[in-house]
Amino acid sequence: MTQAPPSGQPWPAPGQRDGVARGVGPLAPRFAGVEKIAVLRGGGLGDLMFALPAIEALAAAYPAASITLLGTALHAALLIDRPGPVHRVEVLPAAPGIAAGPEDPRVVEEFLARMRQERFDLAVQVHGGGRNSNPFLLGLGARHTVGTRTPDAAALDRSIPYIYYQHEVFRALEVAGLAGAAPVSLDAQLPVLPAEAAFVSALLKPDGKLLTLHPGATDPRRRWPASSFAELAALAVAQGCQVVVVGNDADRDLAQEVADLALAAAGPGAPVRSLAGELGIGTLAALLQASTVMVGNDSGPRHLAQAVGTATVGIYWFGNVVNAGAIGRATHRVHMAWVSACPVCKADVTQVGWTAERCEHDDSFVAGVQVGDVWADVEELLAVQSGVGRGKCTASP
Repeated sequence: MTQAPPSGQPWPAPGQRDGVARGVGPLAPRFAGVEKIAVLRGGGLGDLMFALPAIEALAAAYPAASITLLGTALHAALLIDRPGPVHRVEVLPAAPGIAAGPEDPRVVEEFLARMRQERFDLAVQVHGGGRNSNPFLLGLGARHTVGTRTPDAAALDRSIPYIYYQHEVFRALEVAGLAGAAPVSLDAQLPVLPAEAAFVSALLKPDGKLLTLHPGATDPRRRWPASSFAELAALAVAQGCQVVVVGNDADRDLAQEVADLALAAAGPGAPVRSLAGELGIGTLAALLQASTVMVGNDSGPRHLAQAVGTATVGIYWFGNVVNAGAIGRATHRVHMAWVSACPVCKADVTQVGWTAERCEHDDSFVAGVQVGDVWADVEELLAVQSGVGRGKCTASP
């Protein structure tokens, strides 16, 4: 039971007890003499968003240190010249469990040799369970190493167990705590550059509110049907919204299908279009920031929308909510599909992670999420964000 402080004495500062800052997990002592930090986090856009709060914590704990992200070309394109805790990005070479692409051991060794010349004081692994990433991290030759670890992974100086069902933001923050870095924020926060905002402003109608949709996802089982996105778009158009469908090059056909179905339902000339494959990552961030509400599957653009401060509605398989769902509900809503078996072969799909077997079927786990339920949240968030009547995208004259 928590006891009140003695009369006249204030409570400890938020995040502190007895004057000691608290992390997500144990907060270890800071390392001495840290001037250069490397953070290993490859993967997609969402993976970067999950890691940014931990990087921000490291930057606050070691304010004199430079932070190098060992990430992907997409991460580099997003972070270059953008204010934030990352000073530079080194693009990872293709290697098993590290980065996709044609593998060449010589290229990997050349990369590691070049990184060893950096003489990092601290190397931080927030890239999975460590079977591949811990040996890679150790190859940097840093004075100190921290990260996650499965029982069969190489040991680091300090580590926490990698247990699949944990929110990725909290997992990374727990790793930062191993280096004595307490949380500064629990969400990624990404500024949009003025040039990006100006570019997007020229693309949009000058009045009304914008609903942005992202129907893609790397894993097809996480995709809500195109017909459901289209029905949602038609409902938004009927309330005076403009609708834009986004995605990368691989999403072009799917995004156009959503736009075409929405136009068929809403009528010719309806303000619905696809920009999938037409935006750089920075201008995508600006478009998402300009959106009143964004609706998407559990994928990078939804996480990016959250990072730039836009209200979101996410479509999730329930297991992914544990790892990647938005934490708050004031401006972020989550719709879950409670599917525990493959819709085709009935295989158990709750045993997930690197070692779990996967059936060959790609049928959607989230097809059962109802459009009406999603629209109810979109309608409410449109009203809250626009400050007009419930669900209306434009104010009455």
